[in-house]
Amino acid sequence: MTTGNPAEQDFVVTRSFDASRELVWKVYSEIEHLSRWWGPKGFTWLGGTLDFRPGGMFHYGMRSPDGHEMWGKFVYREIARPEKIVFINSFSDKDGGTTRAPFASDWPLEVLNTVTFTEQKGRTTLILRGGPFNATSAERARFDAMRPSMDQGFAGTFDQLAEYLTAQSKKIS
Repeated sequence: MTTGNPAEQDFVVTRSFDASRELVWKVYSEIEHLSRWWGPKGFTWLGGTLDFRPGGMFHYGMRSPDGHEMWGKFVYREIARPEKIVFINSFSDKDGGTTRAPFASDWPLEVLNTVTFTEQKGRTTLILRGGPFNATSAERARFDAMRPSMDQGFAGTFDQLAEYLTAQSKKIS
């Protein structure tokens, strides 16, 4: 998908964890685990539902440190256990209806994401690759301009995942 134009390149985050792929997959695919680590650092989980199957949805709500509620959803397109999850990510209302991002009216309504999981010697590498889907040129430009913020946000989210995986690994051993 890379064409040389940064606005047309996928956003990519790669992170390795000291945990088996089976455990990383489990905490990425079950609501009782997602509710403990998913979202920006400092946000409080409000609730959510998960129907983890192609065509199903993860719908969740969070409260920011300054008190604002934010809702989002993943609509799953492909699930290949324990290797890959493909989904459309959108902001939503409390009922799961797609809405505009609270921070930018020109943020893409839909972002297509692929998350892959590979394991080597007990460490799992997660690669999240995403980009605007069915987006206007203005939405693509906004997405491109937000890359530094997305890097920071996913770093915090995956820090929380690393901490959660460490705690889960201790429970298993």
